[in-house]
Amino acid sequence: MFGSPESEPLRTKGFPEFLDVDALLAGGWEPLPFQQFILKVHSRCDLACRYCYVYEMADQSWREQPRRMSDAIADRAVERIAEHASRHDLAEIDVILHGGEPLLAGPELISRVVRGVRGAVDTGTRVNVNVQTNGVRLTEAYLRLFESLEIRVGVSLDGDAAGQDRHRRFADGRGSHALVSESLRRLTAGPYHHLFSGILCTIDVRNDPVRTYEALLEYDPPAVSFLLPHGNWADPPPFREPGSSATPYADWLIQIFDVWYDSPVLQTEIRMFREIMRLLMGGPSRTETVGLSPVRMVVIETDGKIEQADSLKSAYHGAPETRLHVLSDDLDRALLHPAIVARQIGELALSPLCRSCDIMSTCGGGLYAHRYSPSAGFAEPSVYCADLYRLITYIRDRCAQDVARLRGAG
Repeated sequence: MFGSPESEPLRTKGFPEFLDVDALLAGGWEPLPFQQFILKVHSRCDLACRYCYVYEMADQSWREQPRRMSDAIADRAVERIAEHASRHDLAEIDVILHGGEPLLAGPELISRVVRGVRGAVDTGTRVNVNVQTNGVRLTEAYLRLFESLEIRVGVSLDGDAAGQDRHRRFADGRGSHALVSESLRRLTAGPYHHLFSGILCTIDVRNDPVRTYEALLEYDPPAVSFLLPHGNWADPPPFREPGSSATPYADWLIQIFDVWYDSPVLQTEIRMFREIMRLLMGGPSRTETVGLSPVRMVVIETDGKIEQADSLKSAYHGAPETRLHVLSDDLDRALLHPAIVARQIGELALSPLCRSCDIMSTCGGGLYAHRYSPSAGFAEPSVYCADLYRLITYIRDRCAQDVARLRGAG
């Protein structure tokens, strides 16, 4: 079931700004504490990727950010994270070092943040740390540091040399595949493979899907996340015509799904496919891209601002803002921000079109940022609605056929 912003009356204009949080609280709803803390330790990047939502899309606030998170802001961010974990008695938290390109922050700041968080949280709270890097600066020295600090490493790679260098280039036009490939070999072929958390691959439907997948498998990733390029109803992603029944992204992903699903051995974990299958079997979602599980993530910007998911930078200037800051506000205040509440109330935040859909509980309306339209805010189906419907029903039908076959054989 797919639609467009014109397919529903604009009863929800401006969502979620009008959301009555007090009424939800009075009705018994309670926010869930944050478990994932994304620290923007550096606001600039050494690549100039053409599709980057931070630098190339609607929100241009990066221009006002300090290049590097100061020690004072880093220390205060650490205190706020520890305070939140203690207040809510969290057994486990995830700290993600992000950017820009986080390795530009330097080893001293990275060490300060990681040691600071682990030293500040209560005994009994496990701190998982991950760095998401473009791989250009992933040297032996950094790998030794990450080994000593128990930091897992995620690398962004869009496939083979042609696929990677189509978008992920330096400002002077040079491709990055050769350098990133060398870094990945350094990470995966030696004593550091256990640090490898996986690959992020942004989809370009012009790249051959199976060739892209096979190129990623060369590095033996424990997991692969295929990312839909950010876009919305006002600024649609490439080759995605709003309201069209065409499904270019689903068609691309289905070719990979068939190879992955039919493999006699598990080649890698493909997060989107695995999460869809979990949801179809009645399990909860562990990602914000599909499903209705409450989002429990918060961003701390380089200057100390407390913000929502940075994918919202693709919607409009200022979309991720909360007007909160680590120097003056604890993280509990962000839990009651209407936009964060909207991402914790599940079905209540979906458009009428989504609520009437037969795969609502699996799709969950898609990624929040992809629902934006100027007329109705984030109260629309995903701009990828047709693709999500096609992909989810395809996976559902393939899994159902296998279950029926197994029952028949029994």
